[in-house]
Amino acid sequence: MTDRRPLLRALYDAAVAAAHPNVVLAPHLGPAPKGRVICLAAGKGAGAMAATAERHYLDTLKLAPERLVGIATTRHGYGVPTRRIRVVEAGHPVPDEAGLKGAADTLALAGEAGPDDLLLVLLTGGGSANWIAPSDGISFAQKQAVNKALLRSGAPIGEMNVVRKHLSRIKGGRLARAGKNAAGIVTLAISDVPHDDASAIASGPTVPDPTTLADARAIVAKYRLDIDDAVRRALDDPANESCKPGDAAFARAHFELIARPKQSLDAAVKLARESGYETIDLGADLEGEAREVAAAHARLALQARAQGKRLAILSGGELTVTVRGNGRGGPNQEYALALASLLKDTPDISALAGDTDGADGGAGNPTDPAGALIDAATFAKMKAQGLQPQAYLDNNDATAFFEATGDLLLPGPTLTNVNDIRVILVD
Repeated sequence: MTDRRPLLRALYDAAVAAAHPNVVLAPHLGPAPKGRVICLAAGKGAGAMAATAERHYLDTLKLAPERLVGIATTRHGYGVPTRRIRVVEAGHPVPDEAGLKGAADTLALAGEAGPDDLLLVLLTGGGSANWIAPSDGISFAQKQAVNKALLRSGAPIGEMNVVRKHLSRIKGGRLARAGKNAAGIVTLAISDVPHDDASAIASGPTVPDPTTLADARAIVAKYRLDIDDAVRRALDDPANESCKPGDAAFARAHFELIARPKQSLDAAVKLARESGYETIDLGADLEGEAREVAAAHARLALQARAQGKRLAILSGGELTVTVRGNGRGGPNQEYALALASLLKDTPDISALAGDTDGADGGAGNPTDPAGALIDAATFAKMKAQGLQPQAYLDNNDATAFFEATGDLLLPGPTLTNVNDIRVILVD
């Protein structure tokens, strides 16, 4: 049979390339202000975005170097060389001390913005964990514990960010409040959230927040999160309410999306069609439990196979995993593992599931896998080694399974983030 792995990887790479800061950012960068450009960036693409901004202002517009300052806080391993904008590598998905310091410095620099300065805020997914600034009365360790509890709960990213925004001094519009004296605040964002909700990208540091403390408390109750008493008190404190529409902080603020998950999914769909496949595009906003979504997609693939179709089933969005075991993995690997269990008798079906940022769950290392691939070779190794996918699913241990079969997707840091890309090929 034809090896579909090169095509699967090409589809993934096409999705990533369509959202890379080198491609999408420069056309949206404007003229230099009368004073300084203060660049504040966060997320997995923050370093790449900062470097692109430097090329625009220093090389294209010939801005005097001393008029460009800034801080870019990104995930460990995702930094790039810069000239004027300081890059801070910090923890993700669990925040660390570097992120704490980076957020404090970011707030301080925003507060220094004067009436001639432009506050340029560059955001990609991951910014919520990178910019960690606990509300007064909450320790860093308590904020880390909340983040860990949310990650294990199975809550979708939107609900996670509702809680995060109400326990922060930078999220939920508060960065805009810190920089309210600037001539203008321009936020350019690469979306990593379903439906491209501006208030959810990096927890909306420069936009109004429609959610409330009551919403955050309801999410804590819904997932029965084990949180510290200090955190409960913070969620009851009206002083921790996020910034709402009409706040003076947004009077001179402008927000623009420069890349969306749909653009990346469209790039993969186009390549699949050019490769001779009929396509089903399930959309860029899928949410749900990874193994349940995999079961639905497996049914589509088996139906197409029974009908003799040559079909590519593609989807984006961000799936979740309710952690019940003690294994390693992430939603893309769990999705692929569930597919392997359901499709093991179909050598003419192959699939890839990967996070476009290059890391799927994991411990926050740049070498973490982005996801996994499956095909006839996977099924053969499962049989030869006596691997039982369900046992690995029960322990949420997809990484160990795919280490055994050699099927982990390992692109390394991609320097962008537009959620997941999933492809099933039926030949």
